[in-house]
Amino acid sequence: MSAAKSIWRDEQGTLPNVLAIAYILLTYLGGWYAMWMATWWSWPLGVLAAAHGMTIAAYLLHDCGHNAIFRKVEHNTRLGRWLNVIAGANYGTYEDVRYKHMRHHVDNCEPLSFDYRAWLLARPRLHKLVRALEWAYIPAVELLMHGMLIAAPFYMQSKRDQRGRVIRVTLVRVALFALVAYLAPLAALGYVLAYLLFLTFLRFMDSFQHNYEIVYTLDESGQPAPYKGNREYEEANTYSNLISQRWPWLNLLALNFSYHNAHHTRPTVAWHRLPAYHKELYGEDCPQLLSFWGQVKCFHRHRVERVLAEEYGTADVRETVRNGEAVGVNGLSFLTAF
Repeated sequence: MSAAKSIWRDEQGTLPNVLAIAYILLTYLGGWYAMWMATWWSWPLGVLAAAHGMTIAAYLLHDCGHNAIFRKVEHNTRLGRWLNVIAGANYGTYEDVRYKHMRHHVDNCEPLSFDYRAWLLARPRLHKLVRALEWAYIPAVELLMHGMLIAAPFYMQSKRDQRGRVIRVTLVRVALFALVAYLAPLAALGYVLAYLLFLTFLRFMDSFQHNYEIVYTLDESGQPAPYKGNREYEEANTYSNLISQRWPWLNLLALNFSYHNAHHTRPTVAWHRLPAYHKELYGEDCPQLLSFWGQVKCFHRHRVERVLAEEYGTADVRETVRNGEAVGVNGLSFLTAF
């Protein structure tokens, strides 16, 4: 067995995976440095670099969850844990992220344990604030979900054993951020903006990729899953939201996560092989392809309505996205595993 084949799941994965990891380190650390310099050109460049570094880290973490990067599970786990730190979601564990996402693939649903919609409806003032923030393009729902990720061990029985861990992680991250805010306030402000951009991009990609039912059974084993293993249902309710068909390289902005039907057909296909696999499956005519600009229109037009939206219903998602009528769904990030 060649050295590459003994390390990587895909023997051609050495160069693309090394480049992806190097890109994450360069953009994330380089972004921090540029924001710290705080010149008129370095600060905005640093914000964008850090935001995209976190984005690629999240999507590479997703591939680690499928054991699609390394041949050995423990190597995927180690990398996934560090990528979770960069993505700012390590209040929760990589193992929980992986478990939730595997349930998504196997059960063909959106498994959750926290119903933020009911929680907001029970708190009218907070609900009103969230809607106002969403109107202003601040991803308040995602911030709420990440905040509840910290709180989960203190109100969810299934995560009680993570209390000590979440306290330690929170103290370290808050202390580091406070130190940065003291030494370089503009760098701290830049990180906040970068994180908001990162969350916005991830949920833009998530909002329209599925027409699955949301079920609150993530912590309940043995619950019936009506569409478990149903490939016909999975394919019919999964959508590929390519950033560009004309220039496929633009889809690398999301590490090819937009080739979503190809990914669901074979989840262990390496991210760098998804464009070719998509073409092998569908040629130039994927029936599940969404209009990118239609998605942009929907994302903008229904940003407030989407706060409480749960599913599309029976409408043809391709048509409603194209016409700017699809509402989409919030709070489905694989990073918030509860």
